[in-house]
Amino acid sequence: MFHIFLLALFFFSTSSLSHGAVQDFCVADFMAPEGPAGYSCKMPAKVTVDDFVFTGLGVAGNTSNIIKAAVTPAFATQFPGVNGLGISMARLDIAPGGVVPFHTHPGGSEVLVVIQGSILAGFISSSANTVYLKVLKVGDIMVFPKGLLHFQVNAGGLTAIAFVSFSSPIPGLQILDFALFANDLPSELVEKTTFLDDAQVKKLKAVLGGTG
Repeated sequence: MFHIFLLALFFFSTSSLSHGAVQDFCVADFMAPEGPAGYSCKMPAKVTVDDFVFTGLGVAGNTSNIIKAAVTPAFATQFPGVNGLGISMARLDIAPGGVVPFHTHPGGSEVLVVIQGSILAGFISSSANTVYLKVLKVGDIMVFPKGLLHFQVNAGGLTAIAFVSFSSPIPGLQILDFALFANDLPSELVEKTTFLDDAQVKKLKAVLGGTG
């Protein structure tokens, strides 16, 4: 009897799998609201090849800003074809003297490959605050685990360029400096939680656009 039960279970499971709906892709429908799992799927009849092609990574980013760096994202928001696939990409341009400050991607891990110049990159573990630091040259690849603080600094005399890939179509981004000093959190609380003095906090808030 037990053997008959197992046989029936096998046929039931294989039959269910063979008749289950298989969805090849879920191109983002920007007309529908975005939820925790990403965008809703565009109707297949409205999907075109352009949904699976992104051309923006061939254009240099504008590094005329306070950090002298630019990120050109190809996330689901810009590249609807990656929605639901667990992947995305971006281009990173860092001018001489430029830096991508400490930041995290709460939604995915990152792989960076340098294609021009050199980049000093590193991340910090959450368990022992161990620092992993390396100067990357053309062709070098470095991985940054999901959620960990990491940074990139131009390590040469010309603009550094890298392509980065993520294990999420919407990896998210939070830059530590902006989180601390580009908001209206009262300076006294920032000083207490960072051990910085009042003058330093006020200066950084002024530079990054914060108040309080």
